[in-house]
Amino acid sequence: MTYALFIDDERFPPEDGLSWKIARNARQVEAILTQFGPPGFISFDHDLGDDEPTGHDIAHKLVDGDIGALPGTGYEAGLPLHFRFTVHSQNPVGARNIEALLTRYLEFRKRQTSV
Repeated sequence: MTYALFIDDERFPPEDGLSWKIARNARQVEAILTQFGPPGFISFDHDLGDDEPTGHDIAHKLVDGDIGALPGTGYEAGLPLHFRFTVHSQNPVGARNIEALLTRYLEFRKRQTSV
């Protein structure tokens, strides 16, 4: 069964019936990925606290894991075929960066699989 991942250092996910797992930082994201595999849906915050990797850093690792660049980590399982995401960050620049990275990558991946 798939789950949804909520990445935010302060807030909580909406009560919308999804089976949410909450990660407050990059270490918790990797632990959740290792234990449960890739989520079908992720809601990203960008700023995850002082001296912590950002949501953009995590999105980049998800892409790297999907292309096989991070063996031996929680990211190596990649992203599911019908992966979806949203960005709930209040940092507009950070939110746009996450959205752009993942949107471009998912479009590229879709083109590659349809060839």
